[in-house]
Amino acid sequence: QVQLVESGGGLVQAGGSLRLSCAASGNIFTIGAMGWYRQAPGKQRELVALITSAGSTNYADSVKGRFTISRDNAKKTVFLLMNSLKPEDTAVYSCYAGNKFATIPYWGQGTQVTVSS
Repeated sequence: QVQLVESGGGLVQAGGSLRLSCAASGNIFTIGAMGWYRQAPGKQRELVALITSAGSTNYADSVKGRFTISRDNAKKTVFLLMNSLKPEDTAVYSCYAGNKFATIPYWGQGTQVTVSS
């Protein structure tokens, strides 16, 4: 009932910035929290940032002060602004959305972020 499509990934030098976008379609009114996860080769998936329908945010300790998550009022799009990027930020970043009772997860296909030194 919900589809998520990410954009904005790419190659950037350490210290640079990227902005990821995730557009939702379908039954968007069922969406509650949205967020971004990432997975590097050989490592498990980890939560990067989460934003609730009320606007409360949560960040991984490794990105606090560098990344900012936001969403539009209609819940159509969620953004992740990534500043001061480090090589250890290199991963596939996937958009996440949950329904309002967090019983159904939705996932985007993922977008590659590569940070060179």
